[in-house]
Amino acid sequence: MHTTPVDAVHAWIEAVNDADADRLVALSDARVEIIGPRGSVRGAEVLRDWLTRAGLTMQASRTFARGTAVVVHGRGVWRAPDGAVLGEQDVASRFVVEEGKIAAYERFDDLAAALARAGLAEEDEVSAG
Repeated sequence: MHTTPVDAVHAWIEAVNDADADRLVALSDARVEIIGPRGSVRGAEVLRDWLTRAGLTMQASRTFARGTAVVVHGRGVWRAPDGAVLGEQDVASRFVVEEGKIAAYERFDDLAAALARAGLAEEDEVSAG
């Protein structure tokens, strides 16, 4: 278990970047919720499937946190199974951390929207760069 919600989120992002499904599941609540534009789904198997399909790596540049809410802003890169880049853009990810594990993950194209959804503001920034 990680000492702070920010530590838990950064470990989760590292597991995503390493495409390490076992570690990702271990860092997540058993009923983790993945929220997307078409709704939300829950559970470890959904998380494993998402990791395989997404081909996502994230480079965090800013982190905001208060209580159980964490938002990470940075660069997302999506790759095909052969490693070819399919897309790249700045993204913001909202996390809910409960008892040291990721309970919810939601991606936004806009930092302001992610902060608003998380109930955070610019003054909640805990790290930049």
